[in-house]
Amino acid sequence: MVSFSPPEGNGPLLRERLRTARLYFVCDARPNGVDPEPLLRAALGGGVDIVQLREKQLGRAEIERAASTFRRIADTYSAIFIVNDDPDLARACDADGVHVGQDDASVEEARAVLGANAIIGQSTHSEDQIAAADARDIDYFAVGPVWETPTKPGRAAVGLELVTHASQVATKPFFAIGGIGPLNAGQVVAAGAQRLCVVRAIRDAPHPEVAAEALRRSFEAEGSTRGVAPGG
Repeated sequence: MVSFSPPEGNGPLLRERLRTARLYFVCDARPNGVDPEPLLRAALGGGVDIVQLREKQLGRAEIERAASTFRRIADTYSAIFIVNDDPDLARACDADGVHVGQDDASVEEARAVLGANAIIGQSTHSEDQIAAADARDIDYFAVGPVWETPTKPGRAAVGLELVTHASQVATKPFFAIGGIGPLNAGQVVAAGAQRLCVVRAIRDAPHPEVAAEALRRSFEAEGSTRGVAPGG
């Protein structure tokens, strides 16, 4: 397979956007059965910095059609566009990178497929997995689920304690994820989160832009500037 990489020079720009990112939105190809464009525009307009296309049900052709919308809207708002699980799909969708779980394609495989400039992220659920992710050739990792969530059925909550642990040991950016919304985001930030990742809090909100704005304000309420600290 021929290795793919975003255009030369994009790597530093993408990593700077990642370094300063606060809010990450994971979205279906057809959220709640509708065209994703209005939701994506509202989310990004409200302050989302990274958008991930995560689709478990639809076929490849439908996912790729949705990806063209994700790519276009991400470019409009200078946001990072990530695809879930599949490095080959991320490559086909012209994504900026891929996010893999513990049981998906390996980080090494993802890097080989997407190249040095791509953004690679990985899910973690324990102290050992955090240590392993922090030592790998990835750009960020996710810690969670902080609270149990229907988007990850059967996955036990890791609690705020793991977020605090990550904040104390991580050398790479990390995002807290799982059951986070405007009403409890402040607790996650207070526990040490530098960045937040959400699904339902924006996707299912009656006013997604307002929800995104509220999530970003949780950092201000805690007086946090850690999300833009060097290496943070």
